[in-house]
Amino acid sequence: MSKSDDRVQRITFDHDFTDDSDIETFPKGMRLFGNGHNIEIRELEDSAGFAYLSITRTLRKGQIGSDVLHLHDTFGSEQTPLHWYGGPELMEQYYPIEKLRFDDYPYITKELHSAAIIERYWFNTAGVFFYIDKEVPLFIDQDDQVLRFTAKKALPYYTYDDEFVFSYRVGVAADAREAHQKAVERVLNQPVDIPDERMVRHPIWSTWVRYRRPISQQTVLDFAREINAYGFKNAQLDIDDLWEVCYGSLTFNTITFPNVTEMTEMLHEMGFRVTLWVHPFINKNCDPWYTEALSKGYLVKSHDETIGYNTKWWNSGENEASYINFNNPDAVEWYRRRLREIQELGIDNFKFDAGETSWAPADPDIAGPTALLPSSQTVNFVRMCAAFGGMIEVRTGWGTQDLPVFVRMLDFDTRWGWNNGLQSLVPTLLQMNLNGYPFVLPDMIGGNVYGDDILTKELFIRWLEASVFMPSIQFSKTPWDIDEESITISKKFAELHEMYADYIIQRMRLAVSHGTPVNPPIWWLDPTDKIAQTIYDEYLLGEDIVVAPVLAEFATSRDIYLPKGTWRDGNTNRVHEGGRWIYNYTAPMDTLPYFVSATFQAN
Repeated sequence: MSKSDDRVQRITFDHDFTDDSDIETFPKGMRLFGNGHNIEIRELEDSAGFAYLSITRTLRKGQIGSDVLHLHDTFGSEQTPLHWYGGPELMEQYYPIEKLRFDDYPYITKELHSAAIIERYWFNTAGVFFYIDKEVPLFIDQDDQVLRFTAKKALPYYTYDDEFVFSYRVGVAADAREAHQKAVERVLNQPVDIPDERMVRHPIWSTWVRYRRPISQQTVLDFAREINAYGFKNAQLDIDDLWEVCYGSLTFNTITFPNVTEMTEMLHEMGFRVTLWVHPFINKNCDPWYTEALSKGYLVKSHDETIGYNTKWWNSGENEASYINFNNPDAVEWYRRRLREIQELGIDNFKFDAGETSWAPADPDIAGPTALLPSSQTVNFVRMCAAFGGMIEVRTGWGTQDLPVFVRMLDFDTRWGWNNGLQSLVPTLLQMNLNGYPFVLPDMIGGNVYGDDILTKELFIRWLEASVFMPSIQFSKTPWDIDEESITISKKFAELHEMYADYIIQRMRLAVSHGTPVNPPIWWLDPTDKIAQTIYDEYLLGEDIVVAPVLAEFATSRDIYLPKGTWRDGNTNRVHEGGRWIYNYTAPMDTLPYFVSATFQAN
């Protein structure tokens, strides 16, 4: 593919054609024939500065289509190397994404590797984007040279159709920023509204990491009193795992929660809204609810009768649970009705967990357009959740960028490094924004403290600092669990976040009206800046704030690259010109390096 006579991207139609292949042309396109395949290339749009193509072929079951993107092509007179963005959310979220590796990777939402958001979208610094259509049974391979898109009728996709399509769209724009905006307009969509504003302004507090399971009415009330006593504000208090009689009952345990209405009234009087952790599973020992769901056909079953309705999630043993079938409208209504009944007790809204396709039994037998299976289960779950309004959170998505809800990063571990630790926080923020999900809810400050992980004071504070200019802040482990200095520092940064909440909300509204990221990468201000294209540990809030958190253990300084513009240091008020490095910026534990555009005016 070329732009202004410069090659910007090579695509190899692998295995399908030979030099003897026939070519048939037609207005605005061509067809290639050969080796038992045919492929149609059609021009969809050709306007000033933008070209848009579709590449399509229909395959029969047993055939495989496989096209290859060459990741390390160069473009322009300077033969500039390409860098890539988009792709899946991952536990080890390397950025730019040419660093990732995949082997015959089924492209569905799954908990494994934290791949809860898995848009079929990639774009590069030459201004070229690729979007694989949802109907394609897509697998990917990636090494240090190529990204291979493979279409084949194999599990975990629906395998009972005789034909399937391998189709995708290619857009060529002036640069990466313009390519992304064109992709938002044509394939990704943009949110129709913003989520709850109070969740932006003040911290969310969760019982999860601090108390684990089970919890009680008294625990929740004591936690709320502590939050108020230490002078912190709140968006809401989330009652996490375990409050149910049994998993899937959606019924409070009256031993641990003897009077839910009294509890919610007290929390409301203390200034808290109340949310409740819920999930899409029912354990088999959870009767009469399990028997009701099974008898009415509300559970996902496998085509394989030896598997049946059996699945496993993190709160069950092997084959001891089932997954509610959100492709069944009656099951959706049954689930929704029970949530509405909980709200009558004074519960304001919900934290919706899970929802990925991979929780279903293997080879699921569920309704809906077969080409969209199995990931339509994720879509229908998330859209059901969104019907409860902007105060909710979900953690998964597939083509659901239009929903006005917070999307939470999957659980982080309490670590410094790339392996699901603090180092992955900023790349995950960028990945979600560059897949069209701008309303990002970062995971709890300090991570989840699983296993042998230890939450140190330094890690807690640096995690909070890294999150300050993201759309929301979420605590579970508290500053007063650490020491007095942590309380002081945490208040300082919670107040800094609140100070810029109006600007965050303004950028959210621009995401609705213009489809722009709330937290773009720093190259957003100059897509031609070769250094900015590779910076993975800084981010923007809108186009007026550069954030460069300290992410390394024991570090008290860092190098910072400032993008194009004139920037005022948020700590010293010193003015810097962009397009250059600041070396060894001093940042002791209570200091977050950030820079505000010299032209910025708060509304």
